[in-house]
Amino acid sequence: MASSMCSVTSIQPEKKLLHCDSASRFISFRNSYTISNLFFFTRTFDRRRFSKRSFVVKNVSGESSAPILKDLVVEQGAAGDLSSLTPDAASIASNIKYHAQFTPLFSPEGFEPPKAYFATAQSVRDSLIVNWNVTYDFYEKMNVKQAYYLSMEFLQGRALLNAIGNLELTGAYGEALTKLGHNLENVAEQESDAALGNGGLGRLASCFLDSLATLNYPAWGYGLRYKYGLFKQLITKDGQEEVAENWLEMGNPWEIVRNDISYPIKFYGKLVTGSDGKRHWIGGEDIKAVAYDVPIPGYKTKTTINLRLWSTKVSSEDFDLNAFNAGEHTKACEDQENAAKICFILYPGDESLEGKTLRLKQQYTLCSASLQDIITRFEKRSGSCVNWEEFPSKVAVQMNDTHPTLCIPELIRILVDLKGLSWKEAWEITKRTVAYTNHTVLPEALEKWSFELMEKLLPRHVEIIEMIDEELIQNIVSEYGTTDPDMLLKKLNAMRILENFDLPASLDEIFVKPKEISAVDLNEEPKNSSVVGNEGTEGSSVVDVNKEKEVPDAAALIDDEDELEEKDSQEKKELDAEPVLIPQKMVRMANLCVVGGHAVNGVAEIHSEIVKEDVFNDFYKLWPEKFQNKTNGVTPRRWIRFCNPNLSNIITKWIGTEDWVLNTEKLAKLREFANNEDLHTEWRASKRSNKVKVAKFLKEKTGYIVSPDAMFDIQVKRIHEYKRQLLNILGIVYRYKKMKEMTASEREEKFVPRVCIFGGKAFATYVQAKRIVKFITDVGATINHDPEIGDLLKVIFVPDYSVSVAELLIPSSELSQHISTAGMEASGTSNMKFVMNGCILIGTLDGANVEIREEVGKDNFFLFGAQEHEISSLREERAKGKFVPDVRFEEVKEFVKSGIFGSNSYDELLGSLEGNEGFGCADYFLVGKDFPSYIECQEKVDEAYKDQKKWTSMSILNTAGSYKFSSDRTIHEYAREIWNIEPLELP
Repeated sequence: MASSMCSVTSIQPEKKLLHCDSASRFISFRNSYTISNLFFFTRTFDRRRFSKRSFVVKNVSGESSAPILKDLVVEQGAAGDLSSLTPDAASIASNIKYHAQFTPLFSPEGFEPPKAYFATAQSVRDSLIVNWNVTYDFYEKMNVKQAYYLSMEFLQGRALLNAIGNLELTGAYGEALTKLGHNLENVAEQESDAALGNGGLGRLASCFLDSLATLNYPAWGYGLRYKYGLFKQLITKDGQEEVAENWLEMGNPWEIVRNDISYPIKFYGKLVTGSDGKRHWIGGEDIKAVAYDVPIPGYKTKTTINLRLWSTKVSSEDFDLNAFNAGEHTKACEDQENAAKICFILYPGDESLEGKTLRLKQQYTLCSASLQDIITRFEKRSGSCVNWEEFPSKVAVQMNDTHPTLCIPELIRILVDLKGLSWKEAWEITKRTVAYTNHTVLPEALEKWSFELMEKLLPRHVEIIEMIDEELIQNIVSEYGTTDPDMLLKKLNAMRILENFDLPASLDEIFVKPKEISAVDLNEEPKNSSVVGNEGTEGSSVVDVNKEKEVPDAAALIDDEDELEEKDSQEKKELDAEPVLIPQKMVRMANLCVVGGHAVNGVAEIHSEIVKEDVFNDFYKLWPEKFQNKTNGVTPRRWIRFCNPNLSNIITKWIGTEDWVLNTEKLAKLREFANNEDLHTEWRASKRSNKVKVAKFLKEKTGYIVSPDAMFDIQVKRIHEYKRQLLNILGIVYRYKKMKEMTASEREEKFVPRVCIFGGKAFATYVQAKRIVKFITDVGATINHDPEIGDLLKVIFVPDYSVSVAELLIPSSELSQHISTAGMEASGTSNMKFVMNGCILIGTLDGANVEIREEVGKDNFFLFGAQEHEISSLREERAKGKFVPDVRFEEVKEFVKSGIFGSNSYDELLGSLEGNEGFGCADYFLVGKDFPSYIECQEKVDEAYKDQKKWTSMSILNTAGSYKFSSDRTIHEYAREIWNIEPLELP
């Protein structure tokens, strides 16, 4: 044990965590302030601001600078002052022209929108670089505790408008681009969405980064730099098709590669014990994780934090030149390809062993590279004497879901194997440092990894996990005692990290196993059997009972011939017996998160209660102090201020201040004007203007023409059975059927015109979700071409849904559907974005819907469906064959089966809604149960929409009640109650 745990960092070369200086600075501003000639800062500043000595920045050739640079003067030692200056449109235009000429990604001819976008982004990045350096100079100086947010996803969307908005330069950049012959909006549309995420998990992480920067909290984000993202979604006659994302093909102007910052990552290999008694992980496959930095600016603050993304490669020495020259090109590049593919796509298919291995490699790469970087920064800030006891008081690591779980054993490995701490010291430091956010109650999403795979890929980590599991067993036995073995065994089976493992030998006396008796012959002693590995199987091993057996001398054992015949018959039965399945040994990552972290939080009040009362109930009883709720939030900057400027201006006008962008509680003042006719007029005009934009967009993307005078009814989210897009589309089918049964005048009187918009991606291997996408598009193709229906009903599936598409659709929305089976959606964040933009929700009491309904008022939320506490009994009722489906539900299914929507068979899709038990059927997500309530609620929506005065008041009250759902509020709670960090505003 290290006395006082304080030591001078001295690592042998093979153990170095960093191959280079990890100061992680964008530009090195020295005290003498002689800036490298490689850096050009091209804005024109007001010289009256400067009174000290100054100098002129020259170009790299040493010749006189280009005309656009001639007026640049920078005050000596004023690095911090640069970010406080506000450039005008003329200096911005010059800066854009400079980047188009001297940092080009395009040929010199012309200045088309793509080229204008890259030059504009590079111009903005200049300001971000200065602010970033100032921010981290100050953080280094103050040596404050810093939070590190690890996530497999960061769904950022486009960066340009958000960045210039946060810098308060939107008007200046718009004017500058006008001077250059371009329109800001058109230039911004040239940007590809960063393909670093899929859904709410990644979007939440990006909102959190925005809030952390805006609120001046010291923090970084860590993720992976996916070359091809998840996939680009195409909608064809066959439904969804997937192709690789191309977001990096033209380059990414926002990222800065850090070739000098790389960390070693090891896979496979073996463990040996050194002469010093320490464990050493040697051999195996070695790669490097290289840092790419993306600056994240705060709103109306100089604070600019960092999102560090890791890309993977191997060194040049690993290229087999001899093999290549011998014509073995694939073999020569094998190491490069194995390393690079780790960061090819988000969530690679894991049906195969190769897919599972790649996913585990991704997770470990994120954890190992990030922790090595964090530790290096801690050591640098600590100076010559590193006190490891201070690590948790300087570092907070937040695991966004179970993907970064390997942070726990990896931190222990580094502290014990590389830094020389004892197991006890490392374990206590880890528990005080790491925290876990749970995002799901779905069993399949609470990750489990094959022990065999993990032991092969990460042998040292398996050893550490086994030690954590042993300590957990001791804690459980100590807490509950041994007087009730059955209860204790139940606890151990539920809480252990290692699943399907024997208990330690020390517990044998507590759990005395009865003598095993053969089910084949009660009089025969058990025979030996061999265990076959799980090659070619998934989830189990097989005991081979068909192995040839040695038969003893019958005469010596059996005197009666009849007994001999009976014995032969029994042995024949044994030979014909089915293989006995042995459950596969697994590592429960969620359990490891709970055990290894000091805090566990859900993401909505109802979800956090389910986490405590169901998902982790045994852990909650053992450690109730660990469990918290942190209801999700979204940034009001991106999701109102920038994506819906018309509504933002209206809000500012009626509230009397723009402070609501930072203090969303001021939105509540809108309640005072909920019935004001003048506000109603402005509110409806803003909504219609947004709908006109979306109608144009839909025509361009799908070819369908929709009326902006119809209600825009939107459900956009990841396609999943529990999110129940199937319930939505079946409701539309029922609506269509009823329309067809009416005369034209009856239809117009009964129904409000609707444009029903869907968007979202089905995971490439999720067959049922892809069937839902296909069904939606088939229904749309029929309804949209029905001349009898016309504008009364349209069904649109928007291909390749993304953040930038959401920023267009959400401001136009009037009704949004959040209709998951109660108790299955952890929180949701799109519901918050819709509410902020004055959209009224129809939904179940699930996730954040519960709190949204409380804040906006019960009369301003369309509620239907079974509640969470009823779900279990309803499924039991179904299993017993007692469920009686509503006649309208049966009617709509028969209508679909009639072939009205084409020749495609929907048997597999509808089959999931039928039967009483079995995998893939029995309506597990209760579509049939909630269908009657759903269509009746939709009738209430129609009636409310007909009264536009009432509807507009409801819309205003939704925006007014959305203030709680700002990510600023959520981040304040994390900072105060989990991370224990304080805001650090730059001087």
